[in-house]
Amino acid sequence: MEKLDARIRNHDREIEKMCNFHHQGFVDAITELLKVRADAEKLMVRVTETNRRLQEAGREVTVQTEEVIRCRIQQRNMATTVEKLQLCIPVLEMYSKLKEQLDSKRYYAALKTMEQLEKVFIPRVGQYRFCQIMAENLPRLREEIKEISMSDLKDFLESIRKHSDKVGETAMRQVRDGHQSPPARPLKRPCLLCVGQVLTAQDLVDFSPVYRCLHIYTVLGDRETFENYYRKQRKKQARLVLQPQANMHETVEGYRRYFNQIVGFFVVEDHILHATQGLVTRAFTDELWNMALSKIIAVLRTHSSYCDDPDLVLELKNLIVIFADTLQGYGFPVTRLFDLLFEVRDQYNETLLKKWAQVFREIFELDNYSPIPVDTEEEYSLVLSRFPFHDAEIEKQDFPKKLPMSQSVPQIYTQVKEFIYASLKFSESLHRSSTEIDDMLRKSTNLLLTRTLSSCLQNLIKKPHIGLTELVQIIINTTHLEQACRYLEEFITNITNVSPETVHTTRLYGLSTFKDARHAAEGEIYTKLNQKIDEFIQLADYEWSMAESDGRASGYLMDLINFLRSTFQVFTHLPGKVAQTACMSACKHLSTSLMQMLLDSELKQVSMGAIQQFNLDVIQCELFASSEPVPGFQGDTLQLAFIDLRQLLDLFMVWDWSTYLADYGQPTSKYLRVNPATALALLEKMKDTTKKNNIFSQFRKNDRDKQKLIETVVKQLRSLVNGMSS
Repeated sequence: MEKLDARIRNHDREIEKMCNFHHQGFVDAITELLKVRADAEKLMVRVTETNRRLQEAGREVTVQTEEVIRCRIQQRNMATTVEKLQLCIPVLEMYSKLKEQLDSKRYYAALKTMEQLEKVFIPRVGQYRFCQIMAENLPRLREEIKEISMSDLKDFLESIRKHSDKVGETAMRQVRDGHQSPPARPLKRPCLLCVGQVLTAQDLVDFSPVYRCLHIYTVLGDRETFENYYRKQRKKQARLVLQPQANMHETVEGYRRYFNQIVGFFVVEDHILHATQGLVTRAFTDELWNMALSKIIAVLRTHSSYCDDPDLVLELKNLIVIFADTLQGYGFPVTRLFDLLFEVRDQYNETLLKKWAQVFREIFELDNYSPIPVDTEEEYSLVLSRFPFHDAEIEKQDFPKKLPMSQSVPQIYTQVKEFIYASLKFSESLHRSSTEIDDMLRKSTNLLLTRTLSSCLQNLIKKPHIGLTELVQIIINTTHLEQACRYLEEFITNITNVSPETVHTTRLYGLSTFKDARHAAEGEIYTKLNQKIDEFIQLADYEWSMAESDGRASGYLMDLINFLRSTFQVFTHLPGKVAQTACMSACKHLSTSLMQMLLDSELKQVSMGAIQQFNLDVIQCELFASSEPVPGFQGDTLQLAFIDLRQLLDLFMVWDWSTYLADYGQPTSKYLRVNPATALALLEKMKDTTKKNNIFSQFRKNDRDKQKLIETVVKQLRSLVNGMSS
């Protein structure tokens, strides 16, 4: 700091020296300046006066000069204005022309005018503000034209959406009318919708908005935008067209409207494809068609499955054929539609089967299950015209006479033929060979016989009101229907002209259907017989402690035997061994039921008198068996059904225990069919009776001896039973 202070002091001294050196010169200069000021003031006064006089002298000249300048400027401006107006007038005229073209909707001409304005006229006078405004307006006008033409296009799209139904109806009518002659698919693209008078797509739809809009967008260099928009909108419309009404399957009109709209859509696209250059391409229409085809097939598959009316399914098939043929005529592949018809055919057959199931049920419900009476030759001929029946014995009989089958047989046969006719209707116009049609008919007829008719027969047989008489008639009916199957084969052959010997010809399975039904009826006969036997046996009212028998068979048993006799008389009409099998089954069931009654665990006591009474009933059963209620049994085959009961009762009636025990196990034993356990069970019941019913038995030697014998036999039987179980 000291150094700094010393430095400052040195500088201050130098500054002071400098100021002292120049001070006198400064003072002298100020003095001279003061002298000049006075002269300057005098000069200013003189200049001001001189200027005033000059201004007054030149004022008039200035006024005249300004007037000349103004006139010359006006002349130049006028010449320039005329020159520029001559340049601007054509621009204004062109712009006026543009406005007129826009007002009259001549948009293509307007675009050409705009192009001239932009490239030729406006550049000449582009510096003017009105030209700049014009130039700024032209893009906006172009956008307006694009919007207007796009609006027209939207109106067109809306219009063809509404007219698609009419266009499609016209196209399909042309093909349908062509189907009046022998059916053949159109192989080339037809003249657009020509029908009778020449009616074309252009008559039904005004396509000019499309052409105009396409042209405008092409001129504007924005064709790609237009193409993309058009295709996008048509794809949307395609999806709408392909969306069916929820209740479409209820009427044929619903399907017809659906098909008409789709055909109309693709006829329009086909027209656009051929009438414009590249707005749509074959690849685009093919893509649309493939998308549509998948949707159509899915829709038809779903909606046809709801339909249970065969007539409606048949009309749907006819519509699909016309629909496919129409679109094939426009170059769209339709193989998948004809493949779908095979699924629809299956659906048609299903509806036919449901319809005929109801027909068969009604026939069975109205049948009286009695042989058909014929009183005259005319009645006989009428039956034969409906059913192929031949029997030499019956033909020889005099009128009135009866045919073995009931009235349901000719009715069923007639209805099977009606079904074949109905099934045949679906094959028409499918462009299939006779062999394929023959195969279809046979397969559908097989389904009718093996599924529908078979099910109806099985249900009929199981119905409670179908008794033994009805079951016998059903067996006879199925026999005749089985024999008639070969005539159905001939019937189909006559329709299709395909020989049964042709390779791969499907055979009818009716034989198995009627055999199965007959076996079911036979089984039901055996079941109902046994049920009836059970009903009689439930009426049995034995007094198991009775001292001695009544001397005659029980009433319930005699009623049962009388029922069996009358039933087996009806069975004589049954074919084959059915009657013998039924009779044997009934006798075995009766024998088993009587044995079960005797050995019932709830039955605790049985007296010898009850055994004797039971024996009388079994004797009646044996007499019935030996009376040959059904012919055809050899020897005592039927009586053997009661052999177990007979030997058991003989053993107790004779009280032959020594023989039984001595011969037990020998093939020559008199009581070979008596099981030790069975004998033991019955003996236990008699032992209890002896104990409880004879209070004073211990005081009687004979009874005491018998009791001891019973106890001894019981022990021996138990040892036999134990030996068998071990």
